Amino acid sequence: MTDGLALDEQLCFPLYAASRAMTSVYRPKLERLGLTYPQYLVMLALWEHDGRSVSELGKALDLDSGTLSPLLKRLEAGGFVERRRAVEDERRVDIVLTEHGRGLRAEACRIPAEMSEIVGLTAEEFDALRGLLRKLTHTLTEK
Repeated sequence: MTDGLALDEQLCFPLYAASRAMTSVYRPKLERLGLTYPQYLVMLALWEHDGRSVSELGKALDLDSGTLSPLLKRLEAGGFVERRRAVEDERRVDIVLTEHGRGLRAEACRIPAEMSEIVGLTAEEFDALRGLLRKLTHTLTEK
């Protein structure tokens, strides 16, 4: 009989281990771009839609300002982004890609294909897993 505390019976542990393993595989790919994994996520959001406000980025990445602000400062120091006060509302700070930040996108384009190959899932398995993880995240954050 089990009391439910066996490591192999947990959902949290394989999620944790998979997250660490995924980040570990990303690390050398991102180092050649001069980015950490969290910085890469910010850049993905900006490559998708440049000129987002800090609050829009926080919402897209599910990060609070205490976590996001240091990331943005380091990206700005690295020459990837600029922070600009919005003309129509000076309280709002927009994050805009620099020429260097926009140019990095071309180099980053090969990373998803490389990662897809490494992950070893079929396209269907990949889509199903991503869908399940989104559902799990939604369920857990709505509670």
